[in-house]
Amino acid sequence: MRLLIVDDEENIRRTTATVLDAMGHETVGVEKAGAALKQLEAGHFDVAFLDLKLDGESGLDLLPELLKRDPQLEVVVFTAYASIETAVEAMRRGAVDYIPKPFTPEQIRLVLGKIIKARKLQERVAELESRLSGDAPTALTTSEPAVQKAFDIALKAAATPATILLLGESGTGKTVFARAIHQNSAQKENAFVTVSCPSLSRELLESELFGHVKGAFTGAVADTAGKVALADGGTLFLDEIGELPPAIQPKLLRLLQEKEYERVGETKTRHANVRVISATNRDLEQAVKDGRFREDLFYRLNVISIHLPPLRERLADLESIADGYLRFFADQCGKRLTGFSKEAAQAIRDYPWPGNLRELRNVIERAVILAGSDQIDLPDLPEKFSVMSRAPGTLGVEVGAKISLADLETEHIARVIQQAATMEEAARILGIDPATLYRKRKRMSG
Repeated sequence: MRLLIVDDEENIRRTTATVLDAMGHETVGVEKAGAALKQLEAGHFDVAFLDLKLDGESGLDLLPELLKRDPQLEVVVFTAYASIETAVEAMRRGAVDYIPKPFTPEQIRLVLGKIIKARKLQERVAELESRLSGDAPTALTTSEPAVQKAFDIALKAAATPATILLLGESGTGKTVFARAIHQNSAQKENAFVTVSCPSLSRELLESELFGHVKGAFTGAVADTAGKVALADGGTLFLDEIGELPPAIQPKLLRLLQEKEYERVGETKTRHANVRVISATNRDLEQAVKDGRFREDLFYRLNVISIHLPPLRERLADLESIADGYLRFFADQCGKRLTGFSKEAAQAIRDYPWPGNLRELRNVIERAVILAGSDQIDLPDLPEKFSVMSRAPGTLGVEVGAKISLADLETEHIARVIQQAATMEEAARILGIDPATLYRKRKRMSG
């Protein structure tokens, strides 16, 4: 994994980096908030270790900015002021764990070990969910002409060995789409193998892709074939290809051009006939301009590019997809549900769905589990939907009207929440911390 260390004490940065480097991870250390933000702009990090008290700066204030730059980043905070209040506040702002100073190397290893274990579990859950999604065709049907055009291109490309690049925001169904392409290809009887490019360090990712021989590195106790060998004759799906380390890019280019590769630790050339589908939520053309992604590799991956639009641009499909997920999860839970109440349906239409199809699936699954009648009702949806269901203007509020400050505040908060993509963004717009906003929202919905 790629790890960022933000601490104004050089000895802390050096000690932490030594522990993490020994575990096989890539580390970058900085001492200032601005330098940390620049590092995130330049590339992806999996985990950040952040000191809560930087020289003249607040780590607590930097924390949400880091997460804004990269929502997938997991932040562990260092604090010499270890207290329940500090830890809770850091967690409220998005940290996953904290380590009090002074700390031992073992504490670093334990915390990172928990994160790695949780990530593996999330990847397994995501893999199972993507397989379930393949059984639920609603996400692959559309009434939107632009989306139908993307589906048509995919079906035509599926019948060829062409390399395909799937573009779109996180959660738009790129993995489901890749599986659908595989199932409509000549390789459908062979393996569909997924590799998540950001999930491992460069060394481990190279080994996972191409395999290794016994003794190639510490911990290589036996020969491993690698995902390329497993996908031979089938489809290799490279998820988040934009995070592929520069050192591996020429090796992938060789595989695409020559169908050749070598395992880590050996010189024997091996051959694999794989169909490569890749996906990214990043701007690869900009990455090429910035020198972070090889231009020749980009063009080899981009033979056929297909853009999957976000759910907010598929409003004509939203109701049918939600209905399909409802039937799917109701069947799994053994429940008889007839649909959504008027209020729940309106709240689903009004919500901006920043997490796209993945978020919609999670919301519907939760609602099915909680449903106490034959319909999904507004209280069955997450609490933020109850606030958003109060349409702006329902109080007849405008500045200068003869109303209380409390009503004016309620109306303003409701409008900002409706327009913001997340509650954290709404809190930033309002100039309050997320915990305060959650308390206000609770009072509003109660």
